[in-house]
Amino acid sequence: MIDAPAPSGARVVRPARRLRGELTVPGDKSITHRGLLLGAQAGGRTRLRNPGLGADTRASAALVRALGAEVSIDIDELRVTGLGLHGLREPADVLDCGNSGTTMRLGGGLLAGRPLHAVLTGDASLRTRPMDRIVRPLRALGARIDGRANGAYAPLAIAPGRLHGAELDIPVASAQVKSAVILAALRADGPTVLRQPDPSRDHTERILRAQGAVLRTAGGEIRCEPAHDLQALDLDVPGDISSAAFWIAAAVLHPDAEISIRNVGLNPLRTGILDALQSMGADIDTQIETTDPEPSGTVTARTSDLHAIEAGGHLIPRLIDEASLLALLATRAHGESRIADAAELRVKESDRLHTTERALSALGLELDAESDGFTIAGGARAGGGAVEAAGDHRIAMLAAVAAVSGTGPVTIRGAQAVDVSYPTFWDDLARLSE
Repeated sequence: MIDAPAPSGARVVRPARRLRGELTVPGDKSITHRGLLLGAQAGGRTRLRNPGLGADTRASAALVRALGAEVSIDIDELRVTGLGLHGLREPADVLDCGNSGTTMRLGGGLLAGRPLHAVLTGDASLRTRPMDRIVRPLRALGARIDGRANGAYAPLAIAPGRLHGAELDIPVASAQVKSAVILAALRADGPTVLRQPDPSRDHTERILRAQGAVLRTAGGEIRCEPAHDLQALDLDVPGDISSAAFWIAAAVLHPDAEISIRNVGLNPLRTGILDALQSMGADIDTQIETTDPEPSGTVTARTSDLHAIEAGGHLIPRLIDEASLLALLATRAHGESRIADAAELRVKESDRLHTTERALSALGLELDAESDGFTIAGGARAGGGAVEAAGDHRIAMLAAVAAVSGTGPVTIRGAQAVDVSYPTFWDDLARLSE
């Protein structure tokens, strides 16, 4: 159960007697971002039904508006009238990406090599997040980009340029980096080949293929051919699995719970959290109901008895946004768990290795943040306490899940951070709680 927000913006979340219900979650944030940015380059009107309309995706909508595309937003549909692959216009002002790393990184790829000047900036948090990971490969395609510390950090200034194809090795399994390069490669004068160490979410590739672009994938290699135009799309956006994961975890952790999430995205490159939970013995049913262009269906989760997990390697890119949640789940499991190969958590909206350790430790749970993950002692339930969200939506929701399935009230400071991805989170939590 939850109390009304305090004047400071804090919320007090209390343990629920039980958790029951069915719900849908906001449309997938990653797909909504890409629908906006790729729709702006299409010829005609792109329609996204059930879009994810948090602060991050609204930053992407503002960006493509500033580049001349028309965007209209209703509660259940988003429409983008594009200007064609080469038709975007020079913005009249600096482009503010807010707190959205996806907007800035994919926006960099969208703007690279065009005959225009643009500057991408963001809030204080975003300006500390690494941008050289897109700047280096985009420069290798011929883009003219500069920023603080030679392009390591925003603001990023993009100047007119001409792009050529190239063969690139991407050192980190990042869908944002991969997508930034692909967005630029569409306008290069030859094919571009990308190699990545592990597969990352492939929403960009799926949407582009539906728009008529030619991308070929073999193992860890993607070949992108230059495009002449992109088709507008009508797209039903499934619910965001990263948002649904909080309800799945709450049901698994709570001693009396059953929750079903309908129309949730089940892209196999996003469902690592389900695989991890099933390997821990969680009582979860998954039913795929549609497959094109994105798999989606229903997930039902119930109270479960968990055992410890060793998570790392290829699994981590498939659950990187849920890694903190997996750490919470491991605190309830029998035995000691280890999450490795997750150093990418250090460059999210917060240093999520640090903020996860601090949040869960404040609730009496035992875990140690290490250079690339966590070691977690199991067998405990979260107690009461106070958690600082640190401006990170996933830490705020993590604390709420710990509280509603725990043993004492939790004060969450900065609870409004959930608006970045899940503006109705608190309403849904109240509806499921008894």
